[in-house]
Amino acid sequence: MPPTELTESEVPPSGDSGGSSTTPTRRTFIATTTAVGSAVVAGGFVAGSGFIDAAAAAADAAPSSRVSLTVNGTRRTVTVDNRTSLLDLLREHFGLTGSKKGCNAGACGACTVLVDGQRVNSCLALTVRLEGAEVTTIEGLADGDRLHPLQQAFIDEDAFQCGYCTPGQIMSGVGCIKEGHTDSPEEIREFMSGNICRCGCYVKIVRAVEQTAGRK
Repeated sequence: MPPTELTESEVPPSGDSGGSSTTPTRRTFIATTTAVGSAVVAGGFVAGSGFIDAAAAAADAAPSSRVSLTVNGTRRTVTVDNRTSLLDLLREHFGLTGSKKGCNAGACGACTVLVDGQRVNSCLALTVRLEGAEVTTIEGLADGDRLHPLQQAFIDEDAFQCGYCTPGQIMSGVGCIKEGHTDSPEEIREFMSGNICRCGCYVKIVRAVEQTAGRK
């Protein structure tokens, strides 16, 4: 027969018949360890506020840097957490919410801006690496009330529906034109392929870029 576990009443008594045994029974062992464990857990919860304070202090002590850059023609100097993306700097620090946070992983292009004239996914660009850079966002394209030619072309060609991707599409289109990648609709599509339009306005977006590049 397989071995069976004895119940407490079946455990043989200690050989010391003159008083209580000094060997703990399973019941006293469990009771003792449970009490100790509860005390430790309770102590942890009591000290919980200390843990929270320590975490907050660590967050406050996160490495930061002072960065100067030009945004839409205006020189800006800020002190930011070293982990701050250019997108978060623009939206949360400067209030420039035209650049959209889509995937936040560099896959949709909604956050595209120009950095020193080059297209950049601002969600992937760290602010601390942009000392002295010149940044242009969708807010900086128009000349007063006069729209940038590509902005006007998007209106003329009805190249948007929901509009969420439009700022990134326009900024990418401006970069594409500056780079000279507008020799054909196929080339435009290739070099604009990093910008996703979930409404499917790709044909009209290409037409808008063509119009601005002087192909129509």
